[in-house]
Amino acid sequence: MMPRLPLLFLFASAMVPFALGTVWAEAGQIGILICLGVFLLSLVDLVITPSLLAIEVYRDVSDVLSVGTQNSVKLWFTNRGPVSLLIHVHDEPPLPCHYSDLPFDIKLIPNKHHYSIYHVEPLHRGKNRFRRVFLQMKSRLGLWTVYDERDIHQEVRIYPDIKAVHGVELLARRNRLAETGIRLSRLKGRGTEFERLREYRRGDEFRSIDWKATSRHQELISREYVVEKNQNIIILIDCGRSMCNEAEGVTHFDRALNAAILLSYIALRQGDTVSLMACSNKVERWVPPIRGAGSIQKLIRQVYDLEPVYEASDYQLMSEQLQLRYRKRSLVVVLTHALDEVHLSHLSDSLRMMRWPHLVLSAFLRNVPLQHRMNAIPETDREAFQVAAAADIVATQTTQIASLQKSGLLVLDTLPENLSVNLISRYLDIKARQLL
Repeated sequence: MMPRLPLLFLFASAMVPFALGTVWAEAGQIGILICLGVFLLSLVDLVITPSLLAIEVYRDVSDVLSVGTQNSVKLWFTNRGPVSLLIHVHDEPPLPCHYSDLPFDIKLIPNKHHYSIYHVEPLHRGKNRFRRVFLQMKSRLGLWTVYDERDIHQEVRIYPDIKAVHGVELLARRNRLAETGIRLSRLKGRGTEFERLREYRRGDEFRSIDWKATSRHQELISREYVVEKNQNIIILIDCGRSMCNEAEGVTHFDRALNAAILLSYIALRQGDTVSLMACSNKVERWVPPIRGAGSIQKLIRQVYDLEPVYEASDYQLMSEQLQLRYRKRSLVVVLTHALDEVHLSHLSDSLRMMRWPHLVLSAFLRNVPLQHRMNAIPETDREAFQVAAAADIVATQTTQIASLQKSGLLVLDTLPENLSVNLISRYLDIKARQLL
């Protein structure tokens, strides 16, 4: 408990008679009586104030939260005392985080359940916990502030945010070329597996027209094929120090992990098999092949706490482990960031080793500050030199990436914030063109 301003003012007023004691001898005795009265009044206030121990507190929150999004937390209160109480409440959410609607005030009626909701936005993936709940209220006469705290520790897992990846509209646009309103679970393209006959639509290829059916129905009828399923997708994520770089407060690794999860979800919905390997200078995580849309939760549970490490990535190890663990032809998606031309050259050698028997798609995250510097308008000689140096670095990397494409590798060079959309677009294109 802590004294409030009214109690301090009462004690301060009791000091006035002591100040008058220099000219009036009896004033000191009056001051003592006033102090004694204020002291007794403060004790009475404590005695008649209900105890916070009569309040039961329960926190209702999911054991899984999403990083970077608003997650609701509900605090339940039950007042077992005989009188209503107005309390001030604060909670200890997982750190680091942003939160809203906290702290708050709530009135508790005796023997009734009450709740209040606030929202928390975690900023870091992995395991974390809620800690204490703090309760505070005024005493009955308003002379004291009464405190209590409850150790309600709750473990939570903070998963990557796949809700924030705006790529679903892209899938709809891609599939609309075949049929407006097609569900995302059914990719249409130039597959080899016949699915059905339907009326001809503008944009259909002439070779897809079924002339026998057209003759019978006296209108153009097209054959529709479904893209092959049961293909293998292997996602390789670089966990080395290059992925520790940030753009707009989000690390390249988090961008890559979000893109990998969303790509896995789309691939699983299409009936493909997905596996994932994360490597730095060692294999940080290996998720064996999984199938079925429901398996995405299994994948998330195994990778949600992955973090990049400040170690040089061993790309040769990544290539060797890939050949050792999976020899069947697959689409291998490599998510990485090249720091400079030396780094990119070393990475390129390992990527070429993966070509047999696989189809390799290398997704490179661009260096955002370098791009901004290259596109800047210089105002001084020093800035002009910096712009020229940035342009030279980017040009060298572009040349090396082009050489990778000529060697038979598929390459995606993208800004970090566009990785998810561009990666899914390329995956759909590969499926439609039957490259795998």
